[in-house]
Amino acid sequence: MIRRLQEWGNSYTRQGRYSPVGIAFHWIMAALILFQLGWGMWTDWLMPGGDKLAAYGVHSAVGLPILLLAIARMAWRSIVTDPYNDADTQGWQTKIAHATAIIFYVTFFTLPLSGWAMWSSVAPAGPLYLGGFLPWPQLPLDAFSPGARMMLLDLAEDVHTASVIVLCVLIPAHVGAALKHHFVDHHDVLDGMLPHLEDRPGHPPVPPHIHSGQGFRRESELG
Repeated sequence: MIRRLQEWGNSYTRQGRYSPVGIAFHWIMAALILFQLGWGMWTDWLMPGGDKLAAYGVHSAVGLPILLLAIARMAWRSIVTDPYNDADTQGWQTKIAHATAIIFYVTFFTLPLSGWAMWSSVAPAGPLYLGGFLPWPQLPLDAFSPGARMMLLDLAEDVHTASVIVLCVLIPAHVGAALKHHFVDHHDVLDGMLPHLEDRPGHPPVPPHIHSGQGFRRESELG
């Protein structure tokens, strides 16, 4: 089963494209992250009360799927290799892009985990629900003293805030870099992430990619 999934996914990467599963992971998580950033900032402006607690409930219901999607996305990437495209030929810019991707993944875990810890640290916060309907357990913090739970709450809030700040910097940089690759450099990066995007007139076809033992490489670079 895994072998067949790997062959199917890599049939896309050999064409310089992401697999449909990889594309779905990217855009679904992007939508959830953007919603969470906006909803979280709006929730912070609400006055304490029932409306604020309900808003935090929505925030947690959307945040928990991000954690599961991040785990599933990492598992998928361990099976199917990412395509080798023009972004992998830019020297120091490629190294920055790879580092940025790692930081994105870190925030995909620190945000929901810190939010989970924050919710679990507050005794009367109420139950958690994955996606708003599936019960989700709180972290087992009952054995901790009230003082220790407050310290954990403060630490989780700091991690959560730092992760939000990092994302607010990385997302515009990531979008700007993708648009530059597409419209200024005429690279194939965005083409591979948009399955229904037609090639621009005059845009050369993507050269075939083959596996060289160190990832997928174009035949012209191996020959």
